[in-house]
Amino acid sequence: MNNNPSHDASIQFNAAALETPREQDNVSGAISLRRRLRRFLWHVLARQFMLLPVVALAIARLVGWRRRPIPHEGCEILLTGRFDSDNWILAHLGPLAASKECSRLWMVSTNPVPEVPKVIAIYPPKWLIKVIGATQARLLTFLLAAIRKRPHVVGGFNIMFNGIAAVIVGRLTGARSMYFCVGGPPEICDGGVHSVESLFMKMETADAVVESRLLKIVAESDTVITMGTKAVSFFCEKGIDSDLHIVPGGINPIRFQPANGDKKYDLILTGRLVNIKRIDVFLKAVQYVAKKFPDVRAIIVGDGKLRNELHSLSADMRIERNVSFAGYQDNVESWLQKSKIFVLTSDSEGLSLSVIEAMMSGLPAVVSNVGDLGDLVKDVINGYLVPRRSPEFLASHIIELLSDSKKMTAFSNAAHQSAISYTTEAITKKWDEILQKYRY
Repeated sequence: MNNNPSHDASIQFNAAALETPREQDNVSGAISLRRRLRRFLWHVLARQFMLLPVVALAIARLVGWRRRPIPHEGCEILLTGRFDSDNWILAHLGPLAASKECSRLWMVSTNPVPEVPKVIAIYPPKWLIKVIGATQARLLTFLLAAIRKRPHVVGGFNIMFNGIAAVIVGRLTGARSMYFCVGGPPEICDGGVHSVESLFMKMETADAVVESRLLKIVAESDTVITMGTKAVSFFCEKGIDSDLHIVPGGINPIRFQPANGDKKYDLILTGRLVNIKRIDVFLKAVQYVAKKFPDVRAIIVGDGKLRNELHSLSADMRIERNVSFAGYQDNVESWLQKSKIFVLTSDSEGLSLSVIEAMMSGLPAVVSNVGDLGDLVKDVINGYLVPRRSPEFLASHIIELLSDSKKMTAFSNAAHQSAISYTTEAITKKWDEILQKYRY
């Protein structure tokens, strides 16, 4: 490690570039008048904006159609959401469509939907996307499809804006509504200011009014699907009495399974290269590990807007020989099977599909102790839970595993066994139970 002061300053500068504006304010201790004014305006806009779905929901209650009875062959389901990978779609739609209680599933999307039995893709017209934008076109197509097809269930992934749309469309068309809380409590807490998926993060500070209006929408949902226990606890504490279920994605155990033989990479991180994933923390941990193991090899699988910055940061930290960037890959399983330890450094997560895939592939997980990761990662059994943004702790646990082959093997076996309950078949059984309730 280079102790040159100018070199350290370069690292700090590049890492600071990955911080959000709110984090940079916390570091500097100063908030400009312009930023204060901008925050105020975003709070006003967010509060007024959230009045629209509340009013729309009230109208939908008055004029909405009666619910259709579910026939013997099962219910028809209409969903929408924004997806960044085929893996994500397969993990969530595959088990749901495979349920014996589902006869057909339509997916409204602007991204290509992979072929899944009983899943039918619906795409907004290209001209509509050009005229009003991708998200607006998708949601309008979702509404029109619900009116035309009269599904028994409508659902949306993430509260903004899919979950909101699902609740309103459900009331309007007489369908049962389903909100998939993929991002966990940050989607709602403090008005969504903590969620990178929400426009409301631009408020930068908490807003109880926006949170209250979001919770009113959630309370109207017939079913809330969460990825882990913390989200369920959050909604219960907020008085939400909707039907709450923990249903993370289902993983194909044949596709994701342990592999024998030598591993090319010591460490692997999979995910989007965006601020919330804190890849800079991962790079810093690699730098610490390289002091003990100079030839340590790490691979980052994924792409995103920070790719160039992270490339530069690894060069500034002089670990470019230790870290490779694979970019987006549609065969994540093959990269996991070439690796020894899975690392995740996110500031926020639900129960990450990446963690489930890695552990099913037999990789011990060293991850930030955030969100619902503790539902699967059991400290000192199949991996380690580390305080977020703690590269030194990450590195120490990584070194511990790399230095002890017996512990590595024990953790690997435990990781695989822990992930077995998240197979496609197991999650499909959960959907059987949830959808069966709609018959009564």
